[in-house]
Amino acid sequence: MSEYIIGRNACLELLNSDRTVDKIYIQKGEQKGSILKIIGKAKSMGIHVQEIDRRKLEEITNATNHQGICALVSDFKYSSIQEILSFSREKGETPFLVFLDGIEDPHNLGAIIRTAEVAGVHGIIIPSRRSASINATVEKTSAGATSYMKVAQVTNLSRAIEEVKKENIFVYGADGEAKSLHTKTNLTGPIALVIGNEGKGISQNIKKHCDELIKIPMFGNVGSLNASNAAAILIYEILRQRGE
Repeated sequence: MSEYIIGRNACLELLNSDRTVDKIYIQKGEQKGSILKIIGKAKSMGIHVQEIDRRKLEEITNATNHQGICALVSDFKYSSIQEILSFSREKGETPFLVFLDGIEDPHNLGAIIRTAEVAGVHGIIIPSRRSASINATVEKTSAGATSYMKVAQVTNLSRAIEEVKKENIFVYGADGEAKSLHTKTNLTGPIALVIGNEGKGISQNIKKHCDELIKIPMFGNVGSLNASNAAAILIYEILRQRGE
């Protein structure tokens, strides 16, 4: 099966990645700015570019926020956990993984992937049930980062956590009720970070599989952060402690 990826940044990053792009659709009258760059690159790669009217573009993408462009690509190719670990070894880097426990909002998933890719996370692991999967919304929100980030989709998240623990990777779960502050915890070495559901946080079952729970201090009345914001803070604290 194939899917449509919308948005200028997402389409450009697709062309810069190793994913196969079957076709580019451009809204009539939009051959300007960054779209010209995309057209030029697509044509140099032998990818067919077709102009269509706005109504047709909205029809095939089922979206109005397409920014005048979409790309037809094969379905997202998920990785395995072992492929992610092999990737970190090939780069000669200390493993850095992110587990997402029930992130249901595709915008949150896309934002987390974007932050993780920029920060050099080697891979993200998501469950196949009760979780957003990689789709056009995620790809657009990630600004094309899904073209570079390795994502594993697993049937059992707790089993996946145990799998990486056998590789001597320490697993930290983000939990508002934790006793340890993220800035007061040693977050160096091979590490996996678990981010929970937007409303419920990490499930009780997943908490049992974490080596340690950590929290971000809260001083306001709301009491919690958006999942993607929390992920960004913790990911960059890990980088800070690694001296990167």
